[in-house]
Amino acid sequence: MKTIDKVLQKLSFVGFDPNTAYHNIKGLSWFYRDLRKLKSQLENQNEFPVQVMRPMLQDKRSDSGIMSGHYFHQDLHVAKAVFRDNPLRHVDIGSRTDGFVAHVASFREIEVFDIRPLENKIGNIKFVQADFMQPNSALTDYTDSISSLHAIEHFGLGRYNDPIDADGHLKGLSTIYHVLKKGGKFYFSTPIGPQRIEFNAHRVFSLKYLLQLLLKDYKLDRYSFVDDIGDLHEDIELTDQLIAENCGCTYGCGIFELTKR
Repeated sequence: MKTIDKVLQKLSFVGFDPNTAYHNIKGLSWFYRDLRKLKSQLENQNEFPVQVMRPMLQDKRSDSGIMSGHYFHQDLHVAKAVFRDNPLRHVDIGSRTDGFVAHVASFREIEVFDIRPLENKIGNIKFVQADFMQPNSALTDYTDSISSLHAIEHFGLGRYNDPIDADGHLKGLSTIYHVLKKGGKFYFSTPIGPQRIEFNAHRVFSLKYLLQLLLKDYKLDRYSFVDDIGDLHEDIELTDQLIAENCGCTYGCGIFELTKR
């Protein structure tokens, strides 16, 4: 089975997805059946001529949407927390603009810092291109609320044109600490599981490592996580066993709501 997975991974790397190809070929039968039926219904009217063939062959077997997984749950969960806590200013570092940032921008202003450029101008979103592995004294004690969701694990791995730095995650967290005011809220998420680097995609952190790192500077207000299946577990009381087992996750998502000491 591992051999098959490796072959599929290599085929995907060069742009070929056997699963998609199989279902596309299989779907051609119903595609042409539906096309003949539609053309027969259009014989006596010409308001909408069929001019272009654009087969969409995957959607018949898909759900109406995906309401699971790391990004869906973390983005909604933390956006609700920001709404609940209603800070004076909210700053985000590297989270998804089409997820969390958009959620927050629907009800308040948000300032976004990211190493990647962003050309679009959207109301309620103030964007600044910046490398948060680099300290910035001008931003010291800048905000009472800051978030970084599924971003810090990438710092220093070069995936987003950032410089290679084995300590990139530590430098990013240090900059965030200095940007946040004392007593301010830090909403943070990152992959959890057996600690490792999957180069150049991301790091995966053990819960023990993260808690040792974070609890020096922050009080943990709430902890939630998304498991390997993609389900959310909210407001979990962490025990030694859960910490040691990374909440049963190989590649889960820990969601931390923290207050700066």
